[in-house]
Amino acid sequence: MNDKPETAARPDPGSAIKPSEQTEEGSSPSTTTGSFASEPSSAGPSLFDRVLGLFRQRNGTSLREEIADALAETASDAGSFSPGERAMLNNILRLREVRVEDVMVPRADIEAVEITTNLGDLLGLFEQSGHSRMPVYSETLDDPRGMVHIRDVLAHITKVARVRKGRTTRKAAATTLLDLAKVDLARTIGDLNLIRPVLFVPPSMLASDLMGRMQAMRTQMALVIDEYGGTDGLASLEDIVEMVVGDIEDEHDDDEPMITQTGEGVFVVDGKAEIDDVAKMIGEDFAAGEHGEYVDTIGGMIFNTLGRVPARGEVVQAIPGFEFHVLDADPRRVKRVRIVETPKGERRRRAVRAEQA
Repeated sequence: MNDKPETAARPDPGSAIKPSEQTEEGSSPSTTTGSFASEPSSAGPSLFDRVLGLFRQRNGTSLREEIADALAETASDAGSFSPGERAMLNNILRLREVRVEDVMVPRADIEAVEITTNLGDLLGLFEQSGHSRMPVYSETLDDPRGMVHIRDVLAHITKVARVRKGRTTRKAAATTLLDLAKVDLARTIGDLNLIRPVLFVPPSMLASDLMGRMQAMRTQMALVIDEYGGTDGLASLEDIVEMVVGDIEDEHDDDEPMITQTGEGVFVVDGKAEIDDVAKMIGEDFAAGEHGEYVDTIGGMIFNTLGRVPARGEVVQAIPGFEFHVLDADPRRVKRVRIVETPKGERRRRAVRAEQA
């Protein structure tokens, strides 16, 4: 008999599906960050030792003030923090100002699975995405049901495929035999009862509070829900930790650069690339103008220019002297753009610079 999952009501921001006994093991933030700061160094006291010293030196002031004063010391001061340590501690002090909406993956970039997805397709999606866990929804992302973990999928396959024998030799007993033909790949996520609970949080929640909530519930994923009950984004423990220690690269991360120069005056740019970063790469002629007041990314600038998401192959004039060729886009966002500096625009700018000289 198939065990159907209970129907989940539309979540309220700040709430969570009631956790079951099944939780994500080993998801405590303390184990994620590790003991990178407490390892001894032959060059002097570690970051942990120096921060611990601030606890001992406190004279009625807060620890935050002590750390801020320590960071204000010049790099030449004895016992001062290294540039990397300064950046990390500054990020820690700033963490209480960071909200979930600042670290979340936007809705358009969420990789999720529908509750009727069968086991075979689910395995393919895990392989394609490189994720170990993905949200589960019914029909649309605005009706989330929880999440599915690759560990549970593999545990189910192993349990079903294991070959049971009455009497085996010691040598045979040492080897677990699996008959994968016994696994029904047509069964759905809902039928197999593989869905775990997931946190629901509002976008205004402090990232530090979410980290504490994740630690308490032993989970590493939260769906960000807006005031109307719709899914706004997805936040993970890794996203929060990266706010402190910087980007954490793994074998599944996409190494493709955000900005690539492919020819003279030709650049291929990710739609999520920051306008300021693109301007640094192209040069001072790439001036966003009034666009910079409203949007931060190249994709946002193109959307702001047209008032809509362009179609693939469309050419947009967002900045004088440059053409934006849309290489990839979906109904929700611009994914990739080729920026071409037009000869006419270049000649005009050279003439202006000559007049000003």
